[in-house]
Amino acid sequence: MCGIVGAVAGRDVVPILIEGLRRLEYRGYDSAGVAVLNGGSRVARLRAVGKVAKLSEALHATPTSGHLGIAHTRWATHGVPNERNAHPHVSRDGVAIVHNGIIENHEELREDLVRLGYEFSSETDTEVIAHRIHHHLSGGNDLFAAVQRTVAELRGAYSLAVMWGKDPDCIVLARAGCPAIIGIGKDENFIASDVAALLPVTRRFRILEEGDIACIRRRSIRIVDASGRDVERPVYESELSADAADRGNYAHYMLKEIHEQPRAVAQTLAERVAGGKLLSQAFGPAAIEVLKRTASVHVVACGTSYHAGIVAGYFIEQLCRVPCRVEIASEFRYREPVVPHDSLFVSISQSGETADTLAALRLARKAGFLSTLAICNSPESSLVRESELVLLTRAGPEIGVASTKAFTTQLAALGLLVIAIAKHHGVPPEREKLLVQRLLELPVMIEQTLALEPVIRELAKKIAGKQHALFLGRGAMFPIAMEGALKLKEISYIHAEAYAAGELKHGPLALVDADMPVIAVAPNNDLLEKVKSNLQEVRARGGMLYVFADPESGIEPSDGVQVITMPRHVSYLQAPAVYAVPLQLLAYHAALLKGTDIDQPRNLAKSVTVE
Repeated sequence: MCGIVGAVAGRDVVPILIEGLRRLEYRGYDSAGVAVLNGGSRVARLRAVGKVAKLSEALHATPTSGHLGIAHTRWATHGVPNERNAHPHVSRDGVAIVHNGIIENHEELREDLVRLGYEFSSETDTEVIAHRIHHHLSGGNDLFAAVQRTVAELRGAYSLAVMWGKDPDCIVLARAGCPAIIGIGKDENFIASDVAALLPVTRRFRILEEGDIACIRRRSIRIVDASGRDVERPVYESELSADAADRGNYAHYMLKEIHEQPRAVAQTLAERVAGGKLLSQAFGPAAIEVLKRTASVHVVACGTSYHAGIVAGYFIEQLCRVPCRVEIASEFRYREPVVPHDSLFVSISQSGETADTLAALRLARKAGFLSTLAICNSPESSLVRESELVLLTRAGPEIGVASTKAFTTQLAALGLLVIAIAKHHGVPPEREKLLVQRLLELPVMIEQTLALEPVIRELAKKIAGKQHALFLGRGAMFPIAMEGALKLKEISYIHAEAYAAGELKHGPLALVDADMPVIAVAPNNDLLEKVKSNLQEVRARGGMLYVFADPESGIEPSDGVQVITMPRHVSYLQAPAVYAVPLQLLAYHAALLKGTDIDQPRNLAKSVTVE
């Protein structure tokens, strides 16, 4: 993994490839490369370790052009990040390939290729694919047939793009478990792993389904499905604009996306409520019948989306009185789950291509769930296409690896789900109307919270120099503490842990001293007095407390206690999203002070499309 771009055209495609890679930088990567053909059968290839800017410098030093080309940003899975392991990889006679995913049987395929006389110049599983394709070409196959025969031998997840010097008008694209799309132009066509890469050149796309293989030429596109039958995949037009992923006047994408949250949450709620009532059909045509029958809910997600799911679990049980289990996708898929009768399966993902979440959904579809619902930010994603019910979060492109607006829009969408389930389980109309009103107030509440940024900027100065931090919360605020800790460690590299505040005496209190900042979230809810008691335990051990608190909480600043006063009258349903925002800002400003790579933190990728 991580990003693929390709083009076949009557013009030089190198600028298209480089701009496409630049637009995929948010996904995280450690090297980049490009391969092109321009007459003849020789592949011109350039690769560079580091950012796309390094590749651009190499192209400036060694000008390269071509009418057909493929390019890639790599996030290392097999082999260390260096030029030798960077994509594209090339086999004999000008076979060039770029590849996302992981090939699980690459070692046995490599051994067979060595016996056949192939030499390897890298440690990657991708080079194995290049040589297998060349091997099948030597048997008299054309490129399309050679790729078909090769992918039939592969075990694992992949999207791959291949070109061959002896067929200079063709890119072959294949997918299994990783996204792949075709961009449609006029007398030119494009391929990518993400729509965002191609928005400057087209808004019209075909999305490959699982197991599809496509031959893309300037004036034609042929797609066959997993069984080898020719198929037509529908054309859709993206609503994203070419500048939707630009940073604007902000120093970092993450800061821009934090400040976009009021609008993103408002967009997520828009057109889904009317007259104080939820429109259940927003989840899909069959939603009303499914929601009426739902006797339990099972939520599956990864990372930040998992934290949103935990929040939803509290609300579903407390407000709807429906049992809810929340689980990490990578655990669910290997657990042989027992499915209760009439249980709704809910998957949450920003990208809709998270490998473990997709695998969990596919398992769930066979496991006897009542229905499947996707909460997702990407309308063209695999998760959306493979789920029966869908609620899109409408956050817009999120470029920063550390998720911000995707998280708060997930909380808003899950709030709609909570109300939808409650509505069909006996909650009276006046209660529904109140809950809807609370959700509609969220954008204003978040806007008010963003005004605290100068205070949080100063607080970050006290955190940035620390090695560790402890985050505390109770009830539905515990996963918000978890999210705050995740944000801090993701982008500032400060070790941070979150605990349910009531667990302090069961071990974490041993860590508390003057060098361990303790950050707590304390809205004015039924658990406030319990939280106050836990905070006293910290102060009694000399710990420094930083408390995000309701103005009516009664928590006062004192020696060793700094109180950051939050907006007043934040309701139970609003509090998780509202209190998440200052923790995002705290992580951002701590990372800014430390000088880390905020938008592309080390070792991380935006979309985790491999297991």
